[in-house]
Amino acid sequence: MIDSHVHLAYWPVAEQLAAHGVEAVVDLAAPSVIADSSIRVISSGPMLTHPNGYPLDAWGSDGYGIGCADAAAVTAAVDKLAASGAQVIKIAGDDDGLDPALYPAAVVAAHAHGLRVAIHALSDASASAAAAAGVDILAHTPVEHLANPAAWQGRAVISTLAAFGGTQAAIDNLRALRAAGATVLYGTDLGNTRELVSSTEIALLKRAGMTDAEITDAMTTVPAAYWHLSFAADTYLLLDRDSRTDASALAHPTSVYVRGKLASCAGC
Repeated sequence: MIDSHVHLAYWPVAEQLAAHGVEAVVDLAAPSVIADSSIRVISSGPMLTHPNGYPLDAWGSDGYGIGCADAAAVTAAVDKLAASGAQVIKIAGDDDGLDPALYPAAVVAAHAHGLRVAIHALSDASASAAAAAGVDILAHTPVEHLANPAAWQGRAVISTLAAFGGTQAAIDNLRALRAAGATVLYGTDLGNTRELVSSTEIALLKRAGMTDAEITDAMTTVPAAYWHLSFAADTYLLLDRDSRTDASALAHPTSVYVRGKLASCAGC
């Protein structure tokens, strides 16, 4: 499995994730780019924000963001992150995030390094500005009704429905984004949430109209292709039922083998 939105620096549980069958994650905000882990990590390092903006003014005061007041600062921050090994760039959106006028500078700088851009955008205004600027990924499903989900056709949305209470507006947005042609990636906002593999998220994806097979794909093959991950079958899950007819099985494997060794076993 692949979780496309975690915060391992905020909650360092890589080994526990591996034991639950998660082979790779996308860490979307840490004080520095994560280079070493017991699982595969695609890391953004700190997100770009307004000076003293989110998350610096909230849970991420210890370097989880880089305050940028102008386009030159944005470009310099992206260049530094790319040089440090970042594989994706994250923007903090909404009222206390990066000035929307600076979104295009972040996109241009990131794309020059061959990096995608994700945005924390819970509001319609921020999501719309991000789409217009060419941002590639919604780091969360927005919780405010989206006026134009079609703007995200051919781009991606990371679900994180449970992280914001599974509101009907977010569920409706995910349904609309899928219908518009956005790629849905399973993500939990782990660190801010605490289910290693989220049964709650799986149930909410079903409420958004995804079949068990589609949810299984959103947790495995779809993010593997999206993030250009190739695997040598390091992790095996033994399930008591087919996840393509009951995706909740992925949250409760009977056994997990990592690199040929038994990592966990229900009832052992």
